[in-house]
Amino acid sequence: MLKFKPSGKRTGLKKSIKSGAGTREPENNRRGRIQVEIEQLISSLPAVIIGLSNANDIVLWNTKAEDVLGIAARDVIGMHMSQCGIEWDWDKIADGIIQSRYNKAPIQVDDIEFRRADGDKRFLGITVSPLNGNTGSDIAMTIIGADITDRKKVQSQLQQSHKMEAIGQLAAGIAHEINTPVQFVGDNTRFFQDAFDDLIRIIKNQQEALEAAKTNSLNDEVAAKTEQLIEEIDLEYLEEEIPVAVQHSLKGVDRIAKIVQAMKIFAHPGMVTKEAVNLNEEIEKTITITRNEWKYVAELKTDFDETLPPVPCFRAEFNQVILNMIVNAAHAIAEKNRDNPSQKGAIQIRTVYAGDQAKISISDSGAGIPENIRDKIFDLFFTTKEPGKGTGQGLAISHAVIVEKHQGSLNLETREGQGTTFIIGLPLKADAAENESNR
Repeated sequence: MLKFKPSGKRTGLKKSIKSGAGTREPENNRRGRIQVEIEQLISSLPAVIIGLSNANDIVLWNTKAEDVLGIAARDVIGMHMSQCGIEWDWDKIADGIIQSRYNKAPIQVDDIEFRRADGDKRFLGITVSPLNGNTGSDIAMTIIGADITDRKKVQSQLQQSHKMEAIGQLAAGIAHEINTPVQFVGDNTRFFQDAFDDLIRIIKNQQEALEAAKTNSLNDEVAAKTEQLIEEIDLEYLEEEIPVAVQHSLKGVDRIAKIVQAMKIFAHPGMVTKEAVNLNEEIEKTITITRNEWKYVAELKTDFDETLPPVPCFRAEFNQVILNMIVNAAHAIAEKNRDNPSQKGAIQIRTVYAGDQAKISISDSGAGIPENIRDKIFDLFFTTKEPGKGTGQGLAISHAVIVEKHQGSLNLETREGQGTTFIIGLPLKADAAENESNR
């Protein structure tokens, strides 16, 4: 067997590689160079990156963190995270750190309000991640985040735009709902005007009779004239009908006031903080403003839990979700009964006090949701409606409002051909002063 024998030249080269000065970097230098390169890479990343020790002391603060938070790394390195001089919601951040360490998994924390050194109020979204295992690094946990203020403004504008679009689509029905009580208030007012004229005639006649009695000139002619006038204007009829007309008018005015109040809620951009809300009353307002959408296609029934306490939530946004659900229910029933429009379906809205949650269910007797699209219905711009009849924003915005802004739940139960039920869960122990996540 032939064997390869290295030449002397080759052997010399091998010795040169082993002993050549500067051809092999010392281990310590190599590690130092890699460390510098990693730090340069971290500094150049377009995300806020903060490294914490086991004691939550800051050991890493990259360039983006300096830009977004407005504090230089040299001013915070070595300090405890809670004492780094930033005015922000530390409790929310600390809760994310605790959960991440306990679960040994990344935890996302959104909508952290903070104020830069220049006074500018912003919002931060972060992911807190533990570094598991013995890495030999001082960093035990990383916080990676971004300024989400501009994104939230866009979301807020989109949501407000959808609210106004919904009001626009309901405008004709709302006008009709207002016009009906306005019409009978007007009719009753004209009746009052005629009745007033008749009553004035009787009063004047009675004054004449009183004067005649005082002067002893009261005779059969005066009495006959009074009797004739009473019979002519039908005083008994006025006595019966005027109170009824007054009650109807007051009800009409009250109905108009409720519709206008409901419209104002939907047109309002929303509160910056949560407020304790009577959900039953708010749902009633939404039923009022959507009446013209459902009254021709369905019977709407409510089953409200009167023991349900006030729930911390964003009033206008909650009403928008209920509006979306009611309108969708009405449309689903109308679509199912398209060939038999005289047949009415059913919509039922229930509230339940369920321990630490308020549960709201909106059920309809529509056609249900096909199984192949159930996982898409909360996607933005996904719609099964004909062009011009749906934008695909309603359920997507509803999901964002309930799940993201209220930390609640939004689920559905559906059977093809029988109907759909959307179930909303809102926490009762949410902080009523929590900043709105869409501001």
